[in-house]
Amino acid sequence: MRVGLVGYGLAGSVFHAPLIAATDGLVLDTIVTSNEERRAQARAEFPGVRFAASPQELWERADGHDTPNAPGPLDLIVIASPNKTHVPIATAALEAGLPVVVDKPVAGTAAGARGLAALAEERGLLLSVFQNRRWDNDFRTLARLIADGALGDVQRFESRFERWRPQPKGGWRESGDPQEIGGLLYDLGSHVVDQALTLFGPAALVYAESDVRRPGAAADDDTFIAITHANGVRSHLYVSATTAQLGPRFRVLGRRAGYVKYGLDPQEADLRAGLRPAADRPWGEEPEELWGRIGSGESPPSGGGTPVRSLPGDYPAYYAAVAAALRGTGENPVTALQAAAALDVLEAARRSAREGVTVKFSAPTRTKEQPV
Repeated sequence: MRVGLVGYGLAGSVFHAPLIAATDGLVLDTIVTSNEERRAQARAEFPGVRFAASPQELWERADGHDTPNAPGPLDLIVIASPNKTHVPIATAALEAGLPVVVDKPVAGTAAGARGLAALAEERGLLLSVFQNRRWDNDFRTLARLIADGALGDVQRFESRFERWRPQPKGGWRESGDPQEIGGLLYDLGSHVVDQALTLFGPAALVYAESDVRRPGAAADDDTFIAITHANGVRSHLYVSATTAQLGPRFRVLGRRAGYVKYGLDPQEADLRAGLRPAADRPWGEEPEELWGRIGSGESPPSGGGTPVRSLPGDYPAYYAAVAAALRGTGENPVTALQAAAALDVLEAARRSAREGVTVKFSAPTRTKEQPV
């Protein structure tokens, strides 16, 4: 199945292109970028790849207007362009009859995500959202511990995605223009909220604090989100670029035991360094000294509790699942309606931080599209 990738910035070059190329049944066929430097970078790693200057060229190919000696229409479009372009490009792809993967956030609003979901359903096409952090090593390990009952009933979930970047880097991700959908709330916040909903289900209450801390910054760079889930679990989520001393990635407290894990999943760093998933070597493994610890009345990471071997991170599993869904042999790994539920929380968090209020959700009704 031939894949067209729209965008070859950070998301396209570090995450999507290598993972697509590593997936059995998928071929990275065309990259949409007009940047000559990025084209040279892509050509060096993927010698057979073709290029297009705009998404419109991909839709024309879908209509059968390809060049005479080139392969036929594409089978999947992956959108890794700036956030503000996600909805218009995804809409055009679906209207051209093409299945779509969209990087997070799929849209700037939950209504936008639900509109795309409705269009995909109407056309009978796959629409999936790239939430790679569901395949982080620490998240996979925690999900297993919860499923096995090792923690007992979870009461509090603390999740931190923190960095120390005292100087803004600029670009659309740090723009204060609402049209750009920048800032950490919609960037790293998309990950931590998705993980919380996946583990503990829908939100009942949302409270947030959001600040612009760095001189010269224009978008939120230090945000806290508190979710009270419908089942009573409380999630405390932190995303920050201004953290001089990093906290634990996870601190999860249950009736039986707690789990504490420091450090980030290694896959992003490996992909940035040019390492690639391959069948003949391990992927997503981390050293024993970074494993989390489980226990009660202890003080990790200074030796308290019992080390828990981290499951390997597995970003390749996302595109393997997408390929299976396209073949009709598997389910969509992340639906647009699941992404819309996370956007409901992000919108509530933005309102809470702006108005200083706690946002209450109406009684949620679980459907097969909601996280479990």
